[in-house]
This record gives sequence, structure tokens and C-alpha cells, in this order.
Amino acid sequence: MMPRKSKEHAKSVSEELEKEYENMLDQGLEEPALSVSYELEDLEGVGRITADKLRKAGFYSLKDIAYASAHELAEVLGSEDRALAIIRSAQRLIGGGKMFMTAKEVYERRQKIAYISTGVKALDALLEGGIETGAITEFIGEFGAGKTQICHQLAVMVQLPKESGGLGAKALYVDAEGTFRPERIAQIAQHRGVDPESVLSNVIYARAYNSDHQMLIVDEAKKLIEKENVKLLIVDSLISHFRSEYPGRENLAARQQKLNRHISQLLRLASLYDIAIVVTNQVLAAPDVFFGNPLRPAGGNIMAHGCTYRIWLRKGKEGKRIARIIDSPKHAEKEAAFQIAEEGVIDL
Repeated sequence: MMPRKSKEHAKSVSEELEKEYENMLDQGLEEPALSVSYELEDLEGVGRITADKLRKAGFYSLKDIAYASAHELAEVLGSEDRALAIIRSAQRLIGGGKMFMTAKEVYERRQKIAYISTGVKALDALLEGGIETGAITEFIGEFGAGKTQICHQLAVMVQLPKESGGLGAKALYVDAEGTFRPERIAQIAQHRGVDPESVLSNVIYARAYNSDHQMLIVDEAKKLIEKENVKLLIVDSLISHFRSEYPGRENLAARQQKLNRHISQLLRLASLYDIAIVVTNQVLAAPDVFFGNPLRPAGGNIMAHGCTYRIWLRKGKEGKRIARIIDSPKHAEKEAAFQIAEEGVIDL
């Protein structure tokens, strides 16, 4: 534990960052090149004991505090007014941010978004570049549709250099169903011409044994993302534990509230750390549907509203798989075909 720095130091850090942020805006840059490192103890009103409480609750950095809601921070601190004061102090220390901007500025920022190739030209074309950072991409489908296969391949693709469709970064794989197979990742890596051992070393694995453990893993991931250069977080599958632990209509409200917190947790992680998040979702059959497809995604409206891009996978004839975008803020509803082979997920 580092010694607590003085309030004068915190104030000087804040003033330095504010000046740097103003210079950054004058130059048309998006983010200041921060050279000052700071801890939770740098915040006004936060001592060692309070900082320990915040860390135990999953708030490890000033960025976590600055973009937290006063309500969730008040659950740790006991006072909403104190929570608001600490949040504002964190926002000052990290340099603030533009509250309003033009659509043109948003457009220019979005041109700098990074994408991870799926390794399938048809899927990349469907997604207009691949898996987007700063967003949640959901793959939905019945068993054997290819959800886990795509996750394994993405864990390899993110490690490739940018010119090859990757981000030169690591992947964090949260396995909720026990379907993670490192030998499959090694097989895909070998066919892609990269060293399997090196690829396996760059996939950080965590087995989630229940919904609380799954949410804890995502909280703990904050410690690893910047330290280990993680740019892809995979949760396979997101809904599994929630469905098994909260069966029946009488538990539906509690399940959906908890699921909503988990999705919000992932969305904030994607936004604050600019990483791509890929989740898989199961399907359930509607017994009252007599015409058309009786299958629908599990998780209801909470999943539908929480995930940025939703892709439905289904089996076709002769081993073919069909991917269809069913919800997206920028894509039209369209389809792409691919197949699963020994070398991974490939084009037809």
C-alpha cells in the first residue's frame, strides 16, 4: 500500500491535469497523455480505510470512481452526498471530459474505433469490419450453432497484428459452461500460422461457477485489462448461471435485476477501457408458437436492450451456418454464411 499523499499534492495534480486537458482540447486531441500516476488515496476525503473499502467493492482506479453512479458508491460509503463529492473529485483528477459535442465530432471519434476480425470474410463484411471495441457483441443460437467456436477463434484473432485483423493484444475468456478447450485454440492458431504455445499464453482463462462468481470475475478483470493489455473479454455463456439459479416465474424479477446489473457492469467495462466484449446467449422454445421459428433468445428484454450488436446463428444444410444480425444501431438486418472446419471458422 502506497503512503497517502497530501491534499496539496492532490490539488496540484488536479490543476496540472486540467491545464493539460485544456491544451489537449486546443490541439483537437481526444485524450491527454497523462504522465501523473495516482491512487484512490489522492481523492479528497478518501483515506486508507475508505480506499480499502472501495477496492473491496470493485472500484480499483480513479476511472472506476469517476464514472460510477452516486447510488452504487453510496452503498459502499453510506452517504450519497459523500459519494457525489468523491465522484466529482475523481472526475477533476482524471481531466474531466467534454459533456456536449457535435454529431460530426462523434462521427470523427467513431472513425478511430478498432475492430477485431472474426477470421471469416463473410462475417467481417456482415459486421462492417469485425468485432467492435467499446461495445458488447452477442452471439445467439442453439447448441452446435457455432457460438463457442467463434469465441475460440476470436481469442486467437485478437492477438494478431493490426495488419492481419487483430489488435496485438490478449484475450480474457470467462467460461460459464465448461466448454473452453485450449487444444481447439492451439489448433486454430496452428492453421493461422502462429505459435500455439505463444497464443495459449496470451489467453487468460477464468471458470465461473455461479452468477455471483461470474460478476466477481468481471470486477476483478479491471485489474488485468491495462496491466496485461487485454482487448477482448469473452463470456461464454452470459445467461447460463442466471437461468439455472433463478428458475420459475417467481424468481424472474430477481434474476432480471441481477442480469441487468451484470450487463451494465460489462457495458461500463467496454466503454471505460475501450475493449471488445463478446458474449454468447442460449435460446428457449416458446410452446405457444405454432407457425414460424419457436426459438427466441434467453434473457428477454434485459439482454435485448443491454447488448449493442445481436447476431443470431443457426444451422444450415450440409454443415453450413447462417449468421443474421437481428439488432444493431447501425446495421441493416442481413445474413452471412460460414462453416466450421478443422482449421476453425471459415468461409464457404
